[in-house]
Amino acid sequence: MRHKMGYKKLNRTSEHRKALIKNMLNSLIKYEQITTTLPKAKALKPQADKIITLGKKDTLSNTKTLISKLQDIKSTNKVKKTLSKRYESRKGGYTRIIKAGFRYGDNAPMAVIEFVDRDIEAKRVDKKKKDPAKDQKKEAPKEVTA
Repeated sequence: MRHKMGYKKLNRTSEHRKALIKNMLNSLIKYEQITTTLPKAKALKPQADKIITLGKKDTLSNTKTLISKLQDIKSTNKVKKTLSKRYESRKGGYTRIIKAGFRYGDNAPMAVIEFVDRDIEAKRVDKKKKDPAKDQKKEAPKEVTA
């Protein structure tokens, strides 16, 4: 029995698990929705809720704690400036887990973890916008000289 065992080990060493959670937290904050396995999503949910709660109270101590937990200034700024303002009136439950079937290769249960009332445009942060002038240059025929 697993009485009083506070977290899932996810079959990893403690350092690997901490790095995994940190990276998934940064991705969740950046994109506001990520797809992962169900056990990882369940391990990530309380951590993400604690990060948002820390960001809601604007103190130097909380800022330092956020920076140490996330290891990323951009993520910390987004938590403090955007996400904490979005969830000012909410007392908890900032994330939700939606089951998303099973992975093709190993039949692992998949889930989508996302912020409640998320910004839909946040998923397109890294996608480059197409430049119509660049497309026209590609279509121009190349001259062959012998």
